[in-house]
Amino acid sequence: MRWDSLTDDADGAGDVRAGGPAALFGAGAVVTRTIDTPEFRGITFHEVRARSLVNKVPGASRMPFEWTVNPYRGCSHACVYCFARRTHAYLDLDTGLGFDSQIVVKTNAPELLRRELAAPRWTGAHIAMGTNVDCYQRAEGRYRLMPGIIEALRDRANPFSILTKGTLILRDLPLLREAAEVTDVGISVSVGFTDTSLWRTVEPGTPSPAARLDAVRTLTDAGIECGVLMAPVIPFLGDSPEQLRDTVRAVAESGATSVTPLVLHLRPGAREWFTAWLGEHHPHLVERYERMYAGGSYAPTWYQRQITRQVHRLAAEFGIGPGGRGASRRAGAVPPPPAGAAGAAAAGPTQLTLL
Repeated sequence: MRWDSLTDDADGAGDVRAGGPAALFGAGAVVTRTIDTPEFRGITFHEVRARSLVNKVPGASRMPFEWTVNPYRGCSHACVYCFARRTHAYLDLDTGLGFDSQIVVKTNAPELLRRELAAPRWTGAHIAMGTNVDCYQRAEGRYRLMPGIIEALRDRANPFSILTKGTLILRDLPLLREAAEVTDVGISVSVGFTDTSLWRTVEPGTPSPAARLDAVRTLTDAGIECGVLMAPVIPFLGDSPEQLRDTVRAVAESGATSVTPLVLHLRPGAREWFTAWLGEHHPHLVERYERMYAGGSYAPTWYQRQITRQVHRLAAEFGIGPGGRGASRRAGAVPPPPAGAAGAAAAGPTQLTLL
């Protein structure tokens, strides 16, 4: 792997190799572990001490926020369509099974975030989490990075949002409630469909859709408003009128405050892996997908609009409104940023984004 080109020199000066990427980790900071327990069997953890944590979202992104935090790289959810797969190629890690089983853990994430939030140049902008890989994947059960991250955001009254497929978020419900007393907290759970046979094949490492919707109910009952990102809607496999109706009905019954559909997009890295899966499980659809995605990573605009209209119509029928872009819960006044916070954070590493 390319750990050497991504670390500082031994003296910690942080010099970057000519023409190479900025250092991501400190020298000698990569520890590789395998854990022989049933829940982690077959997974390798690469523990690193990151040099930065708050990432700048590329300017061309469609997302309504500029900054993200990602304590992990790779994801044991093993979603066959995951757009973040190509991020593993940067470390010379496999973007297929390697992405599912070689997990990079930024063990110093909470302390690093505290330092970056306290920097005079940080203005207290919204920070999004879970938009690259899931911060509540199984690894979080072992490393427990999110409590420290939420505490750091709470203590600075820094607005944030979390998108997850993981029910482990319920462990941190008390901290989320505390944060919501002082700043904007937006929570969304991703549930693209309720078809259990489809779930078992395309999202094999995730909690079931029903378990995720139960988590939505628990969050909303606790006073934390929670929306559902209905993602992805998978063409020809999860987009029938009956499937859409069943999913929106279940979302409404969960007490979600909003539902926002997002059609499957296939970027390089994810596209190859998904196509291989499709050829094995649904070979009759390969040609249809080639036609549908001939124009690039996204399904045709007419198809996306069709799905959006159907979901919004169903949402209205079941009494749940479409989600606003970037909506979050305003639970209390946000204190002004610390004195001297006059500029934006210095540009750090950029990341891929959900859209």
